[in-house]
Amino acid sequence: MSTQTAVAASGTFSIGGDLPVHRLGFGAMQLPGPGVWGPPRDHDAAIAVLRRAVDLGIDLIDTADSYGPDISEELIHEALHPYPEGLVIATKAGLVRTGPGQWWPLGRPEYLRQQVEMSLRKLEVETLDLYQLHRIDPHVPLEESLGALHDLQHQGKIRHIGLSEVSVDDIKAARETVEVVTVQNRYNIADREHEAVLDFCTEQGIGFIPWFPLATGSLATDDGPLAKIAADRGAAPSQVALAWLLARSPVMLPIPGTSSVAHLDENVAAADIELRDDEVQRLADAVDG
Repeated sequence: MSTQTAVAASGTFSIGGDLPVHRLGFGAMQLPGPGVWGPPRDHDAAIAVLRRAVDLGIDLIDTADSYGPDISEELIHEALHPYPEGLVIATKAGLVRTGPGQWWPLGRPEYLRQQVEMSLRKLEVETLDLYQLHRIDPHVPLEESLGALHDLQHQGKIRHIGLSEVSVDDIKAARETVEVVTVQNRYNIADREHEAVLDFCTEQGIGFIPWFPLATGSLATDDGPLAKIAADRGAAPSQVALAWLLARSPVMLPIPGTSSVAHLDENVAAADIELRDDEVQRLADAVDG
């Protein structure tokens, strides 16, 4: 199969009931420089990756104002504006940067309002299709942070609202203020700390966006179950790990990121791997370490 067919093979999910996307997307966190800070090492390569992603049929690109900061959104605009019909650009606010690898929660309503306006300007759109609270600020009541986003949603500046790095209780509390259509938590075949959150999202029809989806841990060692299945399939362990995520839940929306076109092609081709039920279960039962 071609990679174009492969991205379609990942299936579709309708974010908020009205934004259909292929379930295999692209995460733009790796496009800025080291530590997710400053410009990319190779500007032209970053632009090429974004354009290739769209050429392959990817229609969900996840970014954040803190990636760079600002750099990731600016690269997306440069590479893809005017945007193709159906492309969903999901962005986030709620983390501020003081240097490479440094992230600090900030959920004050006035700050979130400012960042929404900035993302609208940088992406050059009238409405942000999916806007996610990047972290809950422990110093700001959740209803105040989300209340600001709800007001902006009412004004037509945000279409749908999502959360990141939250518990089931956090989601339930947030739903008292806004409709939550996606949750973005760290999750991969080797790290399933948020299994209960994924199960809740599956039950409720909430899109689950696993960040750091390609980590495989010891499962990819030569005698590990991931490596064995990958060898049987003539695939890379990372491709099988992505295929397992897609099989794990119909609300799963993996967003593997890369700054390499070749790696992007490899990731997208993973959607064409259909694991048997026994393979899915073997990997589900496997434990890292």
